[in-house]
Amino acid sequence: MSQANIKEIIKAEYIKCATDPIHFFRKYCYISHPIKGRILFHLYPFQEDVLTDFRNERFTIINKSRQLGISTLTAGYSLWTMLFSKDKTVLCIATKQETAKGMVEKVQFMYNNLPSWLRGNIKPLSDNKLSLKLANNSQIIATSAASDAGRSYAVSLLLIDEAAFIEGIDKIYTSIKPTIATGGGIIALSSPNGVGNWFHRMYTEAEIGKNEFKAIKLKWNLHPDRDEKWEITEHANMSPREFAQEYDCDFLGSGNSVVEPELLSFYEETFIQDPIERRFMGGDFWIWAYPDYSKQYIVCADVARGDGSDYSAFHVIDATTCEQVAEYKSQVDTRTFGNMLVSVATEYNNALLVVENANIGWDVVNTVIEKGYEKMYYSPRAYGDMSMDKWLSKMEQEQTVPGFTTSAKTRPLVISKMESYIREKAFVFHSKRLLEELRVFIWMNGKAQSQNGYNDDLVMALGMGLFTRDTAMKFYEQGMDLNRAMISSITKTTYGYTGPELPGGTQNPFMIDNGHGDFEDMTWVLS
Repeated sequence: MSQANIKEIIKAEYIKCATDPIHFFRKYCYISHPIKGRILFHLYPFQEDVLTDFRNERFTIINKSRQLGISTLTAGYSLWTMLFSKDKTVLCIATKQETAKGMVEKVQFMYNNLPSWLRGNIKPLSDNKLSLKLANNSQIIATSAASDAGRSYAVSLLLIDEAAFIEGIDKIYTSIKPTIATGGGIIALSSPNGVGNWFHRMYTEAEIGKNEFKAIKLKWNLHPDRDEKWEITEHANMSPREFAQEYDCDFLGSGNSVVEPELLSFYEETFIQDPIERRFMGGDFWIWAYPDYSKQYIVCADVARGDGSDYSAFHVIDATTCEQVAEYKSQVDTRTFGNMLVSVATEYNNALLVVENANIGWDVVNTVIEKGYEKMYYSPRAYGDMSMDKWLSKMEQEQTVPGFTTSAKTRPLVISKMESYIREKAFVFHSKRLLEELRVFIWMNGKAQSQNGYNDDLVMALGMGLFTRDTAMKFYEQGMDLNRAMISSITKTTYGYTGPELPGGTQNPFMIDNGHGDFEDMTWVLS
């Protein structure tokens, strides 16, 4: 074969590689396999589909199982972009520099194993562990996650590896997005890490077309070497949460939720429903049941800090059946919120009103006091092993403060009570707003709190209400029993008479003879 013919063949092959990345991968892209060593990257059908999406879509976000070769595929696509285009900058951001460096090393390995005619005159201008720059001025750069990552580059392709595990990625994304506005692309890939983070939010929005990303889900069973036997073995070697995160692309099952995702799914399918009425300006007060004057209610409220980042919220809970009957969440000034609480508590049979007293919560508490509402919850000045006798003793000695005191000691108790009620399905709630807050209420750095960018106002209000139901309400009810016993003793021992007959032949035990021939109704003692 003549030299001219060889040149024509190479030219045709070069053009085919430049126009068809799948062909480039199949014939010339070598990878380092942990067991087999240096091998050609033989693409599986699902990998070919992803590669096609990389080329056709500017923005792709991939919710993936582990060990599907997607990071390696992304490295190969980065090399293809650099080889056949001038002046391209690929920036790889990962949880830490070592992870980002791994992407560059994959690109370097692939580049070093290309045939010389394919590389041609495009030889590395720089070649180190954190970057690779070619003579055509295209380059890949690795960096760890930082708020200023990528600010100094005109990025052609942004790779975000393990995006669900990068703290502060939302801020990084906001700062770097303008640098790719002129035509660059983004590939974000990760296994899931619970709900509420940037990766979860962007992926779920992409699924319903609310952003520019193409959503791609790649579960474990796409790999041809994985079958039911493989699944059984893996399940035996890890927890359900670990399997959900590593292989099943399950956002709900993968997080550190305070309340188990399966329970929240049960509540969603069983109890969540639209309110029968929406009241107040904006319709933010949701009602599922109107007051039943034979029942007792608790109104429990969490007050916004006042910085505009959270909300004032309250629940109305049927203390008898332990069911949510109403809910409010909005941003409102403290005096309006206090007046609203008094109005709702009065409407719901003079409910026990529980108001957090931290920070500007005192403004709400003072408004309630000014309105003269009598059935407001008072906190003991010091919590301990709070028996009924101790509680009543503190009440008598006025060792209490108005409102609910949230402290380092009471907060874990409140959260634990809320979680146990839901876990045991002893509390019924109907609110979609509460459900969404519970889904992003997670364990973070040893503390139960909402994920960054979300609120837990309804969750904390609920916790206070359920905690109160098991403490103050119990003491209150036991106190009522003592009053009943006292009155019964008065009517039987002092007067030896339980009162006149009522319609139907029954007697009112709280109508007593005052010794002057008249009967006095003593039920006021119970109020």
